[in-house]
Amino acid sequence: MRKLAVVLVAFATLTACSSGDQPAAPAPSSSKPKPTPTPSPNATAASLDPCKILPADAVSKALFLDNLTAVAGPSQDNAANGGKSRSCEYKLGDKAAGALAVTRFEGREGKPADMVASIKKGKAGAQDVAGFADGAVYYVDEQKTATLASAKVVSGTPVLINYTGPAKMTPEQMAPLVKTALAAS
Repeated sequence: MRKLAVVLVAFATLTACSSGDQPAAPAPSSSKPKPTPTPSPNATAASLDPCKILPADAVSKALFLDNLTAVAGPSQDNAANGGKSRSCEYKLGDKAAGALAVTRFEGREGKPADMVASIKKGKAGAQDVAGFADGAVYYVDEQKTATLASAKVVSGTPVLINYTGPAKMTPEQMAPLVKTALAAS
């Protein structure tokens, strides 16, 4: 089952991060200096730990499952788009209950709504999910896994957050998980 969870996270992260469009490259410098972004009181983009921003008890509550555990999943960096992904896997015994991936695009500029639109454009059957300030998208892929993704800017860095689980998971089940992770990042 660990292999399944690793594959789920790896596939979701790579496809979400490489759906054809990339966050915009930094704009050329102008004569006006940009104000320094104020770091989030909760975290900086470089320190986002998926297992801390979405603890196992939050996933247990949302999925109505007792005794879920959270373990750090694989880290992946994508040189093509600058994404640095970290993940957390949630398990019930030896069965995978899903995974949260947090991908930072350090040194890039990008609007969260554009990142979500890029994923939607790249995933057949993807649908918008209401209730997210910058939008969210839900899709079921060829590997029969469901993913809900949204994005935000943390300390000036675009960050994509997605939860991936079994295909039977609905957007209504996943939305609280992604919202919890967004709020904690």
